[in-house]
Amino acid sequence: MPKRVLLVLFLFLTDFLLAQQDSLVVKYDTSEINPVVIEDADLDTFRNDPKFDYEVVEKTAPDWWISFKNWLGRIFMRLFEWIFGIEKASGAFNAFLQILPYLLLGILIFILIKFFLNVHARSLMHTKNNKSLVHLSEEEQIIKNENIESLIEKALADKNYRLAIRYYYLLILRLMTDKEIIQWELQKTNEDYLSEIKETGLKDAFKTSTLYYNYIWYGDFPLDEPKYQNVSNFFIALKQKVTNA
Repeated sequence: MPKRVLLVLFLFLTDFLLAQQDSLVVKYDTSEINPVVIEDADLDTFRNDPKFDYEVVEKTAPDWWISFKNWLGRIFMRLFEWIFGIEKASGAFNAFLQILPYLLLGILIFILIKFFLNVHARSLMHTKNNKSLVHLSEEEQIIKNENIESLIEKALADKNYRLAIRYYYLLILRLMTDKEIIQWELQKTNEDYLSEIKETGLKDAFKTSTLYYNYIWYGDFPLDEPKYQNVSNFFIALKQKVTNA
């Protein structure tokens, strides 16, 4: 019995070893090789297909605004890296620090725009004040030197009724100055003239004429011929009252 077992084991080991030896045998492909020749025409299909276009396209240089923002962003990032250690930040804080330079840039632009608007507004105010000085100088010229009656006639010929009322009011100021009822001065206001008029009836009439004048001339009240006749009648009556004072 033991001899049979040994025989079986011997045969098994022999087959196993032979199989291992067979697995180590190198096999060579002896079939005939037919090389494939690729012509340029065969490559045209791939050259014309965008899927096979692997050419690296250089990006165009950014415009000046993008370059400026990138430069400013780098400056701020270096500053924040030095102050806060931004390279160690993470999460929401890191995201905030990333957009902070652009927020500061927006604030800077807002401040600059506001500054230029304020400068423009001051320039307009200065121009307006200069125009007011021109008007005041013109008013002084009219009261002291011009023939106001002729100016009224010319304004009526041009159908400029608002301007005619203005000349009537300046005529009243000149007549009261000539009568020494008031002392006309460029820097004085209508309230100053009212305080100088002593006679009550004349004071009330001048106060009404001042309301007409301010409403029509400074209030840009549209004045047609019928309305002008009503207002001018009042000024004509006031002119007569001052003349007889």
